[in-house]
Amino acid sequence: MAQAVDRDTNRPLEPPSEFIVKVQDINDNPPEFLHETYHANVPERSNVGTSVIQVTASDADDPTYGNSAKLVYSILEGQPYFSVEAQTGIIRTALPNMDREAKEEYHVVIQAKDMGGHMGGLSGTTKVTITLTDVNDNPPKFPQSVYQMSVSEAAVPGEEVGRVKAKDPDIGENGLVTYNIVDGDGMESFEITTDYETQEGVIKLKKPVDFETKRAYSLKVEAANVHIDPKFISNGPFKDTVTVKISVEDADEPPMFLAPSYIHEVQENAAAGTVVGRVHAKDPDAANSPIRYSIDRHTDLDRFFTINPEDGFIKTTKPLDREETAWLNITVFAAEIHNRHQEAKVPVAIRVLDVNDNAPKFAAPYEGFICESDQTKPLSNQPIVTISADDKDDTANGPRFIFSLPPEIIHNPNFTVRDNRDNTAGVYARRGGFSRQKQDLYLLPIVISDGGIPPMSSTNTLTIKVCGCDVNGALLSCNAEAYILNAGLSTGALIAILACIVILLVIVVLFVTLRRQKKEPLIVFEEEDVRENIITYDDEGGGEEDTEAFDIATLQNPDGINGFIPRKDIKPEYQYMPRPGLRPAPNSVDVDDFINTRIQEADNDPTAPPYDSIQIYGYEGRGSVAGSLSSLESATTDSDLDYDYLQNWGPRFKKLADLYGSKDTFDDDS
Repeated sequence: MAQAVDRDTNRPLEPPSEFIVKVQDINDNPPEFLHETYHANVPERSNVGTSVIQVTASDADDPTYGNSAKLVYSILEGQPYFSVEAQTGIIRTALPNMDREAKEEYHVVIQAKDMGGHMGGLSGTTKVTITLTDVNDNPPKFPQSVYQMSVSEAAVPGEEVGRVKAKDPDIGENGLVTYNIVDGDGMESFEITTDYETQEGVIKLKKPVDFETKRAYSLKVEAANVHIDPKFISNGPFKDTVTVKISVEDADEPPMFLAPSYIHEVQENAAAGTVVGRVHAKDPDAANSPIRYSIDRHTDLDRFFTINPEDGFIKTTKPLDREETAWLNITVFAAEIHNRHQEAKVPVAIRVLDVNDNAPKFAAPYEGFICESDQTKPLSNQPIVTISADDKDDTANGPRFIFSLPPEIIHNPNFTVRDNRDNTAGVYARRGGFSRQKQDLYLLPIVISDGGIPPMSSTNTLTIKVCGCDVNGALLSCNAEAYILNAGLSTGALIAILACIVILLVIVVLFVTLRRQKKEPLIVFEEEDVRENIITYDDEGGGEEDTEAFDIATLQNPDGINGFIPRKDIKPEYQYMPRPGLRPAPNSVDVDDFINTRIQEADNDPTAPPYDSIQIYGYEGRGSVAGSLSSLESATTDSDLDYDYLQNWGPRFKKLADLYGSKDTFDDDS
């Protein structure tokens, strides 16, 4: 805004005018890319013209005047592998089948120029790093056609034999390889697994091998890619094969038993030295060393068996009892004579066969009960008790059990036994009229036989009691005494009761008599005698002249040595400074000086309490008229003391005067 004014009066000569100034642009700014560097990826073996990345630049100049109306892109570095579109800045591949394994990374320089790329235009550049990504375009290849390996015949299954590796230049999942055994005579004895960390095939022993049986094996191992790209299937099969030859090395092996375990049988009660059976082992090596046998005594603690070390025959050392142990398990060792460390073991189970050597017995302690009855009451068809038997022998030598009475009492008039033919029997009464007064207990022998060969039998005794029953046959009592006891007390019981009463009366009379004869006290005032409370001490001090028994310095206040004794109960208004020269020496033993010093400190201390305080003095003073108050130096005999003056002290001290007065006075009072 501008205006003309009078110079003298400063008055405007015209209204204000507006002036507009327009700045015209010139091409003074070069194009600039959004990024200084770019990074891009493109798969290897991509077709020509595959888009990689687009780069963009900008110009700060005004495009109205045509200075930077158009930017033109061109490639300065990176030919002939890549090209760029002049108008869009899109970078594309320029060659086919670029191989990552040959070259993985490319550096391209792109230029952007304004003014349509004509002379005089400004330009800017940027760098683009292009990386070829991997594709599975290479099959795995073994570096050699044959691998040689060896394994010991002593190796155990799972042990590693060797490794093979096929090389694949691809990376990542495109380079993953898996291994398999596709052919060979060792497919049953060996296996292969893939170690994905090292990309190796690990050959392991699958079954034990024997040098004496087969000394060499051959395997055909295949390596194949895990992931296959269908675009490159025409490059050929993505797998390779190799031959692996494995030789078996001889080793000193332990003996081998012909069977993994043995089962033998022997009859119980067989005599010592009876042959149980035989174990057999041999040396698998070509040397065929002799074998020696032994029994592991940890498995035969009772030493029931012995073995022939040369031929392996097992024999008993003592008779065996099947009822104690039906099976015995031992372990037999076989070792080479020339190398005792080469040892093998085998379990041997020995079954003890049963022999009928145990007679049957009652299965439980049976007891029968029968009710009292008269002769006219009919007999019951129910058994008194049903019995069964038990036999320790095997079932072949046990049931069926046969129950009967002994031949000498086969015609027992009271009871009979009926065999139920199911290993049980019932005991029945042959008559009635049993009475407890005549006989309350019957012992019935019963013979039990088993079905073994030869049969065994035993005689067992059954107890039958005669009991009192109610009208329904329920037991009431089986004791004979309960039937014959009278309702009243017997003469013997009455005599015993009277004897106890007499003894109690005698004890009471003696107790009363002893109480009456108790000794009376000799002195009337014995219960009030205060002399019983007098305690005498034999400790005597050294008196005031004894200065070696203690250190007087210990009685001094440690704060007083420093000249000031603080109060603990009040807050002093000012500090008291003791007079010089009044402090006793720390090691002083002069009691007079010590006490005087303490008195002066108490008198001159304005913070001293207004109440009495306890002061302990270890000195009684020289020339005291009253003398010492201590009783330690008093005479111990009554003749040295005179207590007659107590008679003049009045009735309050009469008791003391009577106790400690003169003998004459005491006698008069008595």
